[in-house]
Amino acid sequence: MMERSTSNMTYQAWRHESEIDPPGLLLQSRTVFEDATPELVRDFFWDDEFRPKWDPMLAYFKILHECPENGFMIVHWIKKFPFFCSDREYIIGKRIWESGRAYYCVTKSVPYPDVPKRDKPRRVDVYFSSWVIRPVESQKGDGQLSACEVTLTHYEDMGIPKDVARLGVRHGMWGTVKKLHAGFRAYQNMRKSEVPISRCAMLAQISTKMSREDYSHREHQVASSREEQRRGGELSCAGERRNGQGVDWKWVVIGGTVALVSLHMGLFGKAVLLGAGQRVGRQRR
Repeated sequence: MMERSTSNMTYQAWRHESEIDPPGLLLQSRTVFEDATPELVRDFFWDDEFRPKWDPMLAYFKILHECPENGFMIVHWIKKFPFFCSDREYIIGKRIWESGRAYYCVTKSVPYPDVPKRDKPRRVDVYFSSWVIRPVESQKGDGQLSACEVTLTHYEDMGIPKDVARLGVRHGMWGTVKKLHAGFRAYQNMRKSEVPISRCAMLAQISTKMSREDYSHREHQVASSREEQRRGGELSCAGERRNGQGVDWKWVVIGGTVALVSLHMGLFGKAVLLGAGQRVGRQRR
């Protein structure tokens, strides 16, 4: 769908859809930042406090819930879109897994009864956006792992026709990527100073370490039957259910499994992702 580059960044993007897909567009992108560490890129993507400085669409954000034991948090977003769409509201659960210097970042729409739905802005109930961040060899050809690769898989149902969504993506994607890149370089410079890091960035640094045995287990989960996937698991730390959040964490676990396995293997995992999307869609209906 797109392939662009600058002197210190390369970007590729793909779009996947078919007649049997769930509503919305399923996108994947690969971005390589030169002279960047995975840790700083991880913090940048997680830092909603800094995000409005480069992303004009994020009109509002708030941390609704956080778990200092594993870095998990729930955030509330309101985004302003250009001509093709009115404002949208998101309630998103976020968590990071770590294996070596690779980071598996999972974000997923979750219910949150304490913030009831309103007529406006319209809430996006089906949202899944996850990325793998890892060091890669620089294009300078010096053999050093001084570049950072970000592989993103993104799906959301904004409740608009696919043709309109395609138009918005086609016309806005490269402009958004350029803003993101400029924002990252500004973030990079800011972090070189003595400015204290944000709460979001602090939580990004509390990732869950994953061993090779853990990875093998998740690989088995993806290859197993739907019944095995439905067993899910718990993301929340102690006390979250007692607080009445009512979040069905098994869907976030399934999303995490997909990100940890399919993306790590360099595969898009379209069938698995679409299956998860269809199940979430049925659950919503």
